[in-house]
Amino acid sequence: MIKRGYPILEFDTDRKAFIEPHFKTDVEVPKRLVICFFKEIITKLLAEEKIIPLITLPSETMDVIIYKYIDFDCCITQGLLGAPACAGFLEEFIALGINKVILCGGAGVLRPEVTVGRFVVVDSAIRDEGLSYHYIEPSREIKANELVVNQIIRYLENNHIDFLVGKTWTTDAFYRETEAKINLRKAEACLLVEMEQAAMFAVSQFRDIEYGAIIYGGDDLSKAVWDSRNWRKKADVREKLTNICLDIVLSL
Repeated sequence: MIKRGYPILEFDTDRKAFIEPHFKTDVEVPKRLVICFFKEIITKLLAEEKIIPLITLPSETMDVIIYKYIDFDCCITQGLLGAPACAGFLEEFIALGINKVILCGGAGVLRPEVTVGRFVVVDSAIRDEGLSYHYIEPSREIKANELVVNQIIRYLENNHIDFLVGKTWTTDAFYRETEAKINLRKAEACLLVEMEQAAMFAVSQFRDIEYGAIIYGGDDLSKAVWDSRNWRKKADVREKLTNICLDIVLSL
């Protein structure tokens, strides 16, 4: 009997689902993957002939293309917004044999020290989304893979790259980030707010793969008035972060 007061808390310990992710392909897929939320960077890599399309995963709304780096045994793909899309396709990537993943993206910031473009190594997430509760028993927070976090930190320190380490608030509802909730998450020491990381940590733990994320400071929710800070126009930051994630995933 798994019935609870709220369906989201009806965690089932059975590891076998009615439908399991699986793929049959003759294409050899590298074990390493960068999930990049910066569409223009992937377009640039294609134009520079640094990556080529390797395999396409179909979906009802849009196909997800996995690209292969020409010079590295690694793939890159466009990140998808929201926990179900991003973590759902992580399941399919894992089914293809991928087991080392680094994600790069941008997110809203809840603390003023997260200046626009500053890197944050995510070490934990508040689970204010739904997907993670189907993979990991209910809890307020979920931790990132400590070994991967430490490896990311070592790389950034060794290369004298400025960064912070901290917690993110993962939510399904970016139009319900109320003042009261923002203040609560600030009190819980969250640096960022985004929509994927709690779910990505949960799937990666459930499937026992190496996963980590570096997110740069985007729009500012830390003050009385929201400030976009033109965060999507930080082309140099976005390209640098993608290259950093490539280096790190190759080292895993």
